[in-house]
Amino acid sequence: MSVRRVMGTETEYAVSREDSPIDNPVQLSFDVVQGASTDISSHIRWDYRQEDPINDARGTRLERASARPDMLTDTPSWHITNVIASNGGRIYVDHAHPEYSAPESADPFEAVKYDAAGDLLMHDAAERASRLIGKHILLHRNNVDGKGASWGTHESYRSLRAVPFAVVSQMMTAHFVTRQLYTGSGRVGIGERGESAGYQLSQRADYIHTRIGLQTTFDRPIVNTRDESHDTEAYRRLHVIVGDANRMQVPQLLKLGTTSMLLWLTEHARESGVHLEGLLEELTLADPVKALHQVSHDLTLGVRLSMESGEELTAMQIQTRLFRAVAEAGSTVHGCDEQGQVIWPDEATTRIMAMWKRAIEDLRKLAESDDETRLEMSDQSSRFEWLFKWQIVEGLRRRYHPESGMSDAASWADPRLRAVDLSWARLDGRSIFDRIRTRVDAPIGDAAIHDACRTPPNDTRAWLRAELLERFPQEIVAMSWSSITVRDMTQHATDTGGGVPDIAVLQDSSAGLQRDVRQRHNALWSLDMPDAMSFNRKQIADALDGVQHAKDALELCEARVHAGGQRHIIRSV
Repeated sequence: MSVRRVMGTETEYAVSREDSPIDNPVQLSFDVVQGASTDISSHIRWDYRQEDPINDARGTRLERASARPDMLTDTPSWHITNVIASNGGRIYVDHAHPEYSAPESADPFEAVKYDAAGDLLMHDAAERASRLIGKHILLHRNNVDGKGASWGTHESYRSLRAVPFAVVSQMMTAHFVTRQLYTGSGRVGIGERGESAGYQLSQRADYIHTRIGLQTTFDRPIVNTRDESHDTEAYRRLHVIVGDANRMQVPQLLKLGTTSMLLWLTEHARESGVHLEGLLEELTLADPVKALHQVSHDLTLGVRLSMESGEELTAMQIQTRLFRAVAEAGSTVHGCDEQGQVIWPDEATTRIMAMWKRAIEDLRKLAESDDETRLEMSDQSSRFEWLFKWQIVEGLRRRYHPESGMSDAASWADPRLRAVDLSWARLDGRSIFDRIRTRVDAPIGDAAIHDACRTPPNDTRAWLRAELLERFPQEIVAMSWSSITVRDMTQHATDTGGGVPDIAVLQDSSAGLQRDVRQRHNALWSLDMPDAMSFNRKQIADALDGVQHAKDALELCEARVHAGGQRHIIRSV
C-alpha cells in the first residue's frame, strides 16, 4: 500500500504582453514554444499515433464527426508547436495557451519537483521569445482571467483497469469536491466572470458544470473520462481537470498524494479489509456540482452538503472519512508501531499521510477561528495557499475600506484586490508570491527544482527520452510519451528526400502517401515503450555505453528490456 505510482501534471499558462493587452494569445503561445526550442532539436516532431482523445473510460467511443474540434488533440500540426524538454517533458501550444507537460514520475514529490521545474522552463522560454520578437511576453500560473475564461492545470495517474470506472468515478467525485479545502489556490471574485464580489477557495470550481464527461474545454466535468492511457492494457490513465494551478508546494503534494492513496484504496479494498461499497454509498453527494461550488464559496468551512443517503456532511467530514479509510487499510496491510502509527512501506507514503492528517487538523482549527484569528495564523497559511492569499487581500481590503465589514460587496469589488490575485500568479520573479516565498512551507528545495529542469526522472521511460535527446538530437525524428522514432544513419546517405516525408509517414493516414514514403525512405526505426516504468536508468544506462547512433541505442534498449519476449522495435515506420 503505497502512494507511489506513475503520475504527472500538465499546466496551461496564461500568456500576454504586459505593454499591450490586444496581442493575439495564440501567436504569443507559438512564440513561447519557439523560445523553448533549440537549433539542434527543433526538427523533432510529436508522434500523435498513440493519442486517442475520444475514447471514453465508460466503455464507449465518441464518433469523430461528433467531436468538437477542440477535443481532437491528436490532430498533428506542421508548425513548431511541440518541444521535447531536456528533462523528458513536453512544451507545446494547447489552443490559446503554452503548456508544459511534466515527465512521468513515480511519486508525488518527484511529480511536484518536475511540475515546479516547468515554471522555470516556461519563464526562460518566454524570456527568450521576448528577445526574439522584441516584445515582452508575460506568463501567469493561474486558471482565470476574471472575465469568463479558464485554462487548466491537469493531473494524470496510472490506475488499474481492472477496477470498474464507476467505482473510480464515485470515489473521485467525493474527493475532488472536498479536497479544495486544502488544495485551493484562492480567488477574488465569485462566478465565472466574477459576477459577484467576494473571495473563494478555488479558482477552477466555478467553471465545472457537469459530474462526469469526456470533454475538457466546455461543460467541464468533475470526473473526466478520457481513456488515453499511454501505457499497457492493464492500466488506464485517470485524467483530472478539476484542480487549481497552485504556486505553493504543499497543496500540490496533497493534491497528488491523497488522490494516489484513494486510487490505491479502490484497487485493493478487498485485501485491505475495507468495505468500499459502503464507504462510497455514504459519501455519494446528491448534487456534486452544486456541492463543488458550495465548498469553494464557503470560507467558514462548515457548509453542510446534501448526500444521497439523506445525511448532511461538511467537506471536512468527508475528507476525514476518506483519510480514516486509507489509514485503516494501511493498518490492516502493514500493521502499526508501538505508538499506534501505521508502518507505511516507504518514506513518500509516510510523509503524504502525515501531511494529510495535519491538513485535516489545520482545517479544524480554521473552522473554529474567526477572521481576526485567521489573519494571524502563519503556520496554517504556510501550507494553505487560499489562506495565505486571503490574508493578503483581506488586509488590503481593510486598509482600502476601513469602514467596511467582511461581507461588504463594494469593498470586495475593488479592482486593486483583483490585481493582487493576478500578481500572485506572474512568473517573472516580480509576483506577490515571490515576495512571501520564504514564509511558505517548501519540502522540495530550489536546487532540486533547478536540477529537474535539466535531468529526467530516473525510474520511468522519461529517462530514455531525455538521454537520447541529449546524445543524438539530430538523429531523432519524432517522440511521444510511449514511442521514439529515429533515423538509421547507415542508410541515411542513400535517401534522396528531406525531413518532411519522415513526418508525413508518422502523421498522415493516407495509405497512398505511406506507400510512397516507404518506397523512398526505409531508414526510420521506432521503439514502442508501452510500460511507463520500463526503459528507466537502472534498466538500460549501462547498455548505452559507447553507442554511436540512436538506432543502435534503440536496439540495445529493446534487447535489454524485452530479452526473450515481445519485440517492440520495428523498421520502416
